[in-house]
Amino acid sequence: MTAERLQKLIAAAGLCSRRKAEQLLLDARVQVNGRIATLGDRADPEQDQICVDGRPLRRRDPARVLLLNKPQGVISSCHDPQGRPTVLDLIPAELRRGLHPVGRLDADSRGALLLTNQGAITLELTHPRYAHRKTYRVWVEGHPAPQILQQWRDGVHLDGLPSQPAEVICLRRAAGRCQLEVILREGRNRQIRRTADLLGHPVLDLQRTAIADLPLGSLPEGHWRALNKREWRDLMPAMGPSTTEPPQTR
Repeated sequence: MTAERLQKLIAAAGLCSRRKAEQLLLDARVQVNGRIATLGDRADPEQDQICVDGRPLRRRDPARVLLLNKPQGVISSCHDPQGRPTVLDLIPAELRRGLHPVGRLDADSRGALLLTNQGAITLELTHPRYAHRKTYRVWVEGHPAPQILQQWRDGVHLDGLPSQPAEVICLRRAAGRCQLEVILREGRNRQIRRTADLLGHPVLDLQRTAIADLPLGSLPEGHWRALNKREWRDLMPAMGPSTTEPPQTR
């Protein structure tokens, strides 16, 4: 591992924010291999002993990205003040430290959701520059007319701003309902539900089936699997290629 700025390493270890870490350095409270460190110093946590107030810095957890098939009724959050089940409740306790959802699926929706323990990965995955497409299977009330589907494709006004164009096709029709495939490149709050309501065809069921080229596949609802580095780095071109690691599934 290459050397990194100490304030970044301290923040990544979960001790405090990067700004607070900078103050620790200014206050001469950080040592590297027994020497007082200063702002701007770098260290390699694999080789150097980093201490704050004389206590060794906890080693950074390895980067972890999980694909979860979120069930309906589960909150896309680390904590819920109302005591409802969260996505972390579906993950083994020994893997939860530092883990958080990347983006959201509302409680009434289900399907693909990524979780990671690395803030930098979250930033990369949610950066508008990459505009990752997200694919949904959506049952709506009624049978939307072709002009209604075209309105959805062209974009509608939500909160006073036009939504970006979407890909929308009808997959099948049943009595009083229709299943659509919707592909978005933006993620406004409850965007599909609000658009469907606006166009007069409320959502009956909403499932996210893929994030970029990463499908749910046969992953059962309520289960997760660990992505190998190749999979999650493929979602983030700026991070470059990496080697494949064996997957975990639960």
